[in-house]
Amino acid sequence: MRRFSRGAMALFLAAGLTCGTVTAVRAAPPDVADRLRAIPGMTVEERTSTLPGYRWFWLTYKQPVDHRNPHGRWFEQRILLEHKSTDRPMVLYTSGYNTPEVMFTSEPTALVDGNQISVEYRYFTPSRPEPATWRNDTIWQAATDEHRIIGALKTIYGAKWISTGASKGGMTAVYHRRFYPRDVDGSVVYVAPNDVVNNEDSRYDRFFLTVGDDPKCRVQLKSLAREFLKRRKPLVAHLEADAAKNGWTFRILRTADRAFENSVLDYEWAFWQYSLQSDCASLPAVTAPDDELYASLNAISDLSSYTDQSLDRYVPYYYQAGTQLGWPYPAFPNLRGELRYPDDYLPRTYVPRDIPMRFDGGAAMRDIDAWVRGHSDRMLFLYGQNDPWGAEPFELGAGSRDSAVYVAPGMNHSGRLIAKLPADQRAAATEDVRRWAGLGPAPSMLARTVPAEDPVLLERPRL
Repeated sequence: MRRFSRGAMALFLAAGLTCGTVTAVRAAPPDVADRLRAIPGMTVEERTSTLPGYRWFWLTYKQPVDHRNPHGRWFEQRILLEHKSTDRPMVLYTSGYNTPEVMFTSEPTALVDGNQISVEYRYFTPSRPEPATWRNDTIWQAATDEHRIIGALKTIYGAKWISTGASKGGMTAVYHRRFYPRDVDGSVVYVAPNDVVNNEDSRYDRFFLTVGDDPKCRVQLKSLAREFLKRRKPLVAHLEADAAKNGWTFRILRTADRAFENSVLDYEWAFWQYSLQSDCASLPAVTAPDDELYASLNAISDLSSYTDQSLDRYVPYYYQAGTQLGWPYPAFPNLRGELRYPDDYLPRTYVPRDIPMRFDGGAAMRDIDAWVRGHSDRMLFLYGQNDPWGAEPFELGAGSRDSAVYVAPGMNHSGRLIAKLPADQRAAATEDVRRWAGLGPAPSMLARTVPAEDPVLLERPRL
């Protein structure tokens, strides 16, 4: 390397001084990937982005299996980061299940033009400790997972944070706020049920008697469900043939007949959860051939749902439903006399018997409900008018602050309901989200942005 003499260096400095002060040469700021790798317990892999303006990182973060014993066993929790800029707001998307393995923008992410992390819920593979200690699959443990992730990433993303999620992901966002209310600056909660009194499900019965404004649609769905059970023998034979072709097994439910009946119990619920009333026109007649009835049952209820291959994926959810969350059990009066396994439709049925379960009697959900009514702050709850999960919604109370509940007319189980609200409510909800994110009114182009739905939302279980 060539060296300056002392004289040459003096002349160089003198020349700089004659032009003013010397300009310091600043090192480029570290890349966000390097900053992520510097977080203790974090692994980082950058993948090809499919969203313009974003970089895509697959992260894992080392978490204690039991946060009350932080030096005990640990597992790696998966986080998918869509990075735009460290000075933009961050949206924490809690899936409640597996995190989607594709890039997508939640509705709040689009509204604030921000970054997004999608956090996989503990005990969903690959974010599962081995061996799994199921007693640690609780809402507090999961909330503490999110608390630690936020603390780690706020060292990089110092702008405002908004949490969001749909269905069990929405429930997860609420539970996190209850235990760590100051972690984020606002929450947008979609289609989250609130089963406070588990043994009282009359709201669901009233829902199915009154949903929509077309009585013929309601009657058609109830009649089809009953007809499926009347034609049990040929339809179960069809399911057994599909199982043999696809390698499906029924170890957990023991027989294809039980799996079939559980799918029939799902039929009316699943239609309203995933379809619109206008889709009633595509339903078969009750007198249709067996193949047409089977095709409708499979299209709406997904007859693979109660195979071992599907149930195994959702054991962490069913475990929580049977220990803390509670579960719906409509009366099904239209199916009386046709059910062989009326006591099957509960979480214990779907969890392998070697995993012990004990319901807490509703204590966890009563605590959550009391917090929402008495202490919630900066929270939006959104429901679809025709979604069964909205039959038992979260409700605000005298202690709630800067919060609201909205119902999107005619809509179902969706994570993009702000765009479906009446104009005045849509404007108010958008303004709230952007205000919580430290932003002003939405530019017109951004306000018209249609975000992509979480692609695995439609795959989630009905119970």
